[in-house]
Amino acid sequence: MGFGLSHGIKLVFSLQKYNADYDLSATQSADTLAFVSLLEEKLLPVLIHTFWVDAKNYVEHTRKWYAETIPFPLNFFLPNAMHKRHLQRLQLIWGDDYMEDEEKLEKELYREARECLTLLSQRLGSQKFFFGDSPASLDALVFSRLAPLLKAKLPNGKLQQHLKSLQNLCNYCTSILSLYFPWDGGDPLSAAPRAAGTESTEAEEDPHKRRKQLLSVLVGLAAMLGYAFLSGIVSIQRGSVGPAGRQPIAMEEEEEEEEE
Repeated sequence: MGFGLSHGIKLVFSLQKYNADYDLSATQSADTLAFVSLLEEKLLPVLIHTFWVDAKNYVEHTRKWYAETIPFPLNFFLPNAMHKRHLQRLQLIWGDDYMEDEEKLEKELYREARECLTLLSQRLGSQKFFFGDSPASLDALVFSRLAPLLKAKLPNGKLQQHLKSLQNLCNYCTSILSLYFPWDGGDPLSAAPRAAGTESTEAEEDPHKRRKQLLSVLVGLAAMLGYAFLSGIVSIQRGSVGPAGRQPIAMEEEEEEEEE
């Protein structure tokens, strides 16, 4: 979700002569920079807080989704590690004020995020994309921020409710989903029969599925055992072979001497 990653991807495409902003005017390019800065400064921190810091959203949605999606055994500890990293990131962005009066700061930041969404809605207007009928880099960035917020089933959706009240932004996200991601943005009802058919032919499509599952379980167990040995949780103590081990032999020798 960071600006550095998106900027790096954009730079790589630019070096390969792929530039979505090639046809933009100087004014439109300046608007792009201004809105990118606005999104990263006002909207992104609140999105991180919504998905990763808000206790109800994190436990009931974010952690659950990642735990079901990430393969075993990484799903046991990666979501918590990501949660801690995002929390540290917010503390760096918001500074010491975040710990002093968290509730007051959240209200102010959520207010600024709502204003940011309203500005985006006003700039988009009735257009298909922000700069006409063709998408630009700003459209990619805005969509990547708004689509998860719009589609996620959040138990605590303060910012989500404001987004849903801006109809043109909702239509904007839905249009991009149906145009570029038809398998995600299509009609859920039409996808249901396909899911049912997939279950019936699952064994035919992947005959080695159970073997792969067994291997993944064995790898997970090996990883956990290795971690237990390396961390000292489990250790093996070897008994020393001393005189007690040789005692039966000595007794047999004494018995032979008595018989003689």
